[in-house]
Amino acid sequence: MMGTPLCNFGWKAPAFELSGVDGKRHQLSGLRGEKGTLVMFICNHCPYVKAVLDRIIRDTRELAGHGVVSVAIMSNDPAAYSEDSFDNMERIAREKDFPFAYLYDETQEVAKAYDAVCTPDFFGFNADLELQYRGRLDESRVEPAPGARRELFEAMVEIARTAKGPAEQFASMGCSIKWRSG
Repeated sequence: MMGTPLCNFGWKAPAFELSGVDGKRHQLSGLRGEKGTLVMFICNHCPYVKAVLDRIIRDTRELAGHGVVSVAIMSNDPAAYSEDSFDNMERIAREKDFPFAYLYDETQEVAKAYDAVCTPDFFGFNADLELQYRGRLDESRVEPAPGARRELFEAMVEIARTAKGPAEQFASMGCSIKWRSG
């Protein structure tokens, strides 16, 4: 289990162009939200991601109504984890009806550019693509805790409204990114 570094407020989102499970190429510039952009590093095999995926889908659907566009990137090495293959990415996105683009970072360059460390790893940007949130989904651990604050959702709504993220943020926890050897 790994934790994410704290938010580097104002850090600019690195541009990218990646293939999506929808058969299209996607660029960050085409995925920008009017009021904010949420870039998530997830995968298919990680128990942490599996545990929160339905909550991620719920929150990203609701955030769209606040002018926030969400995108998920899978950067793991599928040679080491076959469950993270592109075919499985397509299947999971279809089965779960993802309300966001699900992109494959085949070279792992995007994960490196973002300094992503685990799945899930959340990067919340304002309309100017300045980082305002790097933290956990909510205060639950793996199972949803009754009354748990929806920290990511609340932060992104605040960013959409004010362009600034909350001062207090808690690291996301998850499985390490599975880097290619060599």
